[in-house]
Amino acid sequence: MSTLTIFNSVPTQAAHQPSPAEERPIPAVLGADLEVPVKGGRLVGYANLDYAASAPCLEPVSAAVAAALPAYSSVHRGAGYASQLTTARYEQARHTVRAFVGARPDDAVIFTRNTTDATNLLAGCLPEGTTTVVFDTEHHASLLPWKNAVRLAPPAFPGEAVRAADEALAAIDGPKLLVVTAASNVTGELWPIAALAHIAHRHGARIFVDAAQYVPHRRLNLTALDLDYVAFSGHKLYAPFGAGALIGRRDWLADGEPYLKGGGAVRSVAETTEWHDDPEPRHEAGTPNVLGAIALAAACDALSATGWTALVEEEERLIGRLRSGLAAIEGVRELALWGDAHPRVGIVSFTVAGYTAREVAEALSGEYGIGVRDGKFCAHPFVRHLLGESDGGCADGTASAVRASIGIGTTDEHVDRLVEALRDLTARTR
Repeated sequence: MSTLTIFNSVPTQAAHQPSPAEERPIPAVLGADLEVPVKGGRLVGYANLDYAASAPCLEPVSAAVAAALPAYSSVHRGAGYASQLTTARYEQARHTVRAFVGARPDDAVIFTRNTTDATNLLAGCLPEGTTTVVFDTEHHASLLPWKNAVRLAPPAFPGEAVRAADEALAAIDGPKLLVVTAASNVTGELWPIAALAHIAHRHGARIFVDAAQYVPHRRLNLTALDLDYVAFSGHKLYAPFGAGALIGRRDWLADGEPYLKGGGAVRSVAETTEWHDDPEPRHEAGTPNVLGAIALAAACDALSATGWTALVEEEERLIGRLRSGLAAIEGVRELALWGDAHPRVGIVSFTVAGYTAREVAEALSGEYGIGVRDGKFCAHPFVRHLLGESDGGCADGTASAVRASIGIGTTDEHVDRLVEALRDLTARTR
């Protein structure tokens, strides 16, 4: 049986987004029944409100990995049936990821470890002399990899972000790249990526979008938004098997230095080395994370089959419930760059008067069985801007906050438990 025949036998993602009548129920996550110990030795159901760090595994994702394991083998160049089947599954995963983000037919899809890995890969492929324009609101993964970067201050409103990018790009000669997040990992706020893409292209620049916090919550269409590159992580998309993806235009990736030098990245090796021209093999040397790619594709399939209407409606209901609850507690302050009314995904960061962020997180875990994140969320400049060194500071004076994030599997009880716990904690300081 040929590779093509096996490939065609692997189920593919539907070519269209389902209508509301076709949408399937929201899939379940593993670990929904997890119990954790709290003060006094009791066991309580775990309230996982740390999805922005790593989301739990979807049941369909676990099932897809389990189905692939019996025939697991090396991909590419293997003549055996198991290798042919695994190769077909791996390459089908690439097509599924391309469809999931609405990429152009000729866009490259390179499997990486995560968004950080994907961003560093792109940084190594920029044409010589490229200047990168990036906001200080970015996650470190998007802020740090660039050799020649112009850093912009946090904008006071979305229109200022567009204006600042416009002015910065206009002042740069030579190749240039605008880097921006689609949804902040600190505040959850949505950025005007369509307007920023338009500005970038007007100045002959390209745009790279960090979609790690966006794609678990909203549908992304790279083609409609006219984006050049996007990256995201499986571990935030309910596929915690160590894979991510970089998707975008082939030319810079085909000309860039191979990300990893080794088997699979070459056409031939003699006195000189001839590297692959195709970006996928060029940057995926060695044995790739096959199961991670299969898991990532399964998550894309599951969310696409569910449809975004139900997912977004449930998230907005829950995040509204959480934000209303926090706003009613004296001493709790939600962080925002662009105000309470600006659209956002299911992420809320806040401070609690009288407590450090670590004290709040430890109390929520140890006394209430609630998992949140505390710190600066790999966005030090942005958190310092939002807080100042004295607001929410730890003992060493470094600004920090608490972040609660929701997703598939979050319940009303989880949200209400957090609100009541914070109400209890603030009452102790009065």
